[in-house]
Amino acid sequence: MRRVAAIDCGTNSIRLLIADADPDTGRLRELDRRMRIVRLGQGVDRTGRLAPEALERTFAACREYADAIAAQGGVDRIRFVATSASRDAENRADFVRGVVGILGVEPQVISGDEEAEYSFTGATRELAGTRTEPPVLVVDIGGGSTEFVLGEDRVRAARSVDIGCVRMTERHLAVDGRVADVPTAAQIAAVEADIAAALDLAARTVPLEQARTLVGLAGSVTTVAAIALGLPAYDSTAVHHSRISLEQVREVTGRLLTSTHAERAAIPVIHPGRVDVIAAGALVLLKIMERVGAAEVVVSEHDILDGIAYAAASGSPG
Repeated sequence: MRRVAAIDCGTNSIRLLIADADPDTGRLRELDRRMRIVRLGQGVDRTGRLAPEALERTFAACREYADAIAAQGGVDRIRFVATSASRDAENRADFVRGVVGILGVEPQVISGDEEAEYSFTGATRELAGTRTEPPVLVVDIGGGSTEFVLGEDRVRAARSVDIGCVRMTERHLAVDGRVADVPTAAQIAAVEADIAAALDLAARTVPLEQARTLVGLAGSVTTVAAIALGLPAYDSTAVHHSRISLEQVREVTGRLLTSTHAERAAIPVIHPGRVDVIAAGALVLLKIMERVGAAEVVVSEHDILDGIAYAAASGSPG
């Protein structure tokens, strides 16, 4: 067994998984899994730079994760993957230097296609034997981008496009940096137009209409699922591998788009860091399901983070 630490630093959140892994079978025994909302991508779409306060929030989480890794007696390998926000930022060198100084490992700033590959592996590795019909389309809705990857046992096609809950919120649902309490019809239409254009772009590479099973990943999807299930508090075991119908997603999305900030904040399963961006994330999921023709989405708590851990255990480059 090899003890590994996987860190996924996205536009909205940074997550850690420490696990004992069997490099032959890829089986993981989870030791610690945690998430912090740091909003690293704050303002990147507008300024092209990582904000100083966003960097400091991220570095504070990295210090916490360094302590967590030390508390497990150290690990054989750390893999730190950075996604959309740090790909786009002019000052990403500041981010890299900070992470190296805290964790002693350089972030692997991966391409959208690599991000999709990790997501597919993490989400589908344990689906064998479950009620899923191939081809499987894995959709990872992040803060800055969404990854689409289609495959059976292996990836057949993948594409990353720039629609995510933070990017859509900042681009269309905020005025002078402040998110609208309840978005207007015109604002919602602008988000929908952006999503439609991105889906057209994704479909040039990934034959979306061929999907027979849709698997949804990341916080927007799991939060929508928790709301649809009516959970009194977030419960990852109830959410993992739940099946949420198109009608349920449509109902939750409509509720979120017509709720005030206070009403969204009062929903117990919504993390405080997602209150402002969850409506846009839900709308991305809804439009994907409608485009694909999916009657339901299989929700997975295991995603890119698990794919990173599998890669670290196997000793693959990066």
